Amino acid sequence: MPQYQAFNPNPTAPAYRLPPGSCDSQFHVFGPADRYPVRPGAAYEMPSATIETALGLHRLLGIQRGVIVQATTYGADHQVVLDGLAAAGPSYRGCANAVVLAECDDAYIQKLHDAGVRGARFTRQGLGISMAPDVFDRAIARIRELGWYAKFQPEPDGMMAQAAQFQNLEIPVVLDHMGRADPSAGAADPTRRMLESLLSRGNFWVMLSLTEKISRTGEPWDDVIPLAQALIAANPDRVVWGSDWPHPVSVKATPNEGRLLDQLARHAGDQATLKKILVDNPAHLFGFDK
Repeated sequence: MPQYQAFNPNPTAPAYRLPPGSCDSQFHVFGPADRYPVRPGAAYEMPSATIETALGLHRLLGIQRGVIVQATTYGADHQVVLDGLAAAGPSYRGCANAVVLAECDDAYIQKLHDAGVRGARFTRQGLGISMAPDVFDRAIARIRELGWYAKFQPEPDGMMAQAAQFQNLEIPVVLDHMGRADPSAGAADPTRRMLESLLSRGNFWVMLSLTEKISRTGEPWDDVIPLAQALIAANPDRVVWGSDWPHPVSVKATPNEGRLLDQLARHAGDQATLKKILVDNPAHLFGFDK
């Protein structure tokens, strides 16, 4: 199994004070391995990145809310998320891997809901978890019944090949990582055009994340700014931000999360928009305002 880069061991705070109630809308927890073994056949395994380390990072950054997203590493076994939510407290939520809706019974899914899970993520094909069409349809029906959102991870070349899965859904839908649109293609990129159209519907959300991998030019990731700003302009009430800590399957050095937040401020352009992205929008999507 390939060895991937660990998280940045020396993150710094952003250059500005985050607004109260700021949310990291996607981070993952891994390990320790002796307590949370990877599932058989897992596509990857990450160095330990515990909930305690994640919460310490959030304190440094000024983040007070977050969403623990289940990694494919653990499949349908969500104990790492359940324990993480118990440690983090009521200002945190969880996002399941959608495979749990196919493999586990209603009692287990209710356990996840009671712990604070409010969404299910359909991961990209290369990570080893996929669903037959009828299983996918049943999973979407269960998400609707639970009042959760569906989350889709883009393929490395963008989301166009996946669009048939989600473009006609009427439940809340989150599209990860700016769809992995190609920033070098500008407004001509088909993924970008699709995202802009979907954002106008109101039930679609986009996550500003994975800047360091989307960029073709490298830090300070200037080439990603027009893409992020176009998505914000399409619907500033349907945009959230996630660190994606500890940056799974990274083959290059992982970024400083403080610099990612500095980049977000450049994307937002003003304090009111920044507050929407970090506070108001995630509060609405994840239920912090209920």
